[in-house]
Amino acid sequence: MEEPEPAGAAPPPGLRSLLPPREFLCSRKGQLLLAESVLSFIIFICYIASLAASFMMAPLLEFLLALFLFFAYASKLNEKFKGLYWPLADFLRCVTAAIIYFAISIAAVSKYGDGASKAAGVFGFIATIVFAIDFYVTFNDLVTFLKQGSSDSPEGRKSEDEDSDSDSD
Repeated sequence: MEEPEPAGAAPPPGLRSLLPPREFLCSRKGQLLLAESVLSFIIFICYIASLAASFMMAPLLEFLLALFLFFAYASKLNEKFKGLYWPLADFLRCVTAAIIYFAISIAAVSKYGDGASKAAGVFGFIATIVFAIDFYVTFNDLVTFLKQGSSDSPEGRKSEDEDSDSDSD
């Protein structure tokens, strides 16, 4: 007979280690990135099956970028690699995705008559809303990040150094 695992034991290594932590999946950022990935994949499949196959590259790229950021944030790469300006990169990705999805959704719904193009257009409008919510949330995080960074700027340190120099005279 096998002994039962203690309640506080870590899960065994394997495929489970590739899954993101539950805390990240329950967070707002995790849910938005997961929704973006799923919607982008659905839109990609719809464009492959439609007459508007020329639009399939944008959802494919957005799917790959959202999937990369999903696993990057889940594995806390943003805390390990400080050289990349993560909030700004995420903000630019969301803004461009919202604009591109809005434009190709209008084109797919108005120009093409097949059902897959119409479905891709409808899912594209939903994705536009999800990406807009994400860039609004990311913009607020970016503003907080920039305010925090401005207190550490060289100009702020320079004036502090001048104050300490004048005190020593």
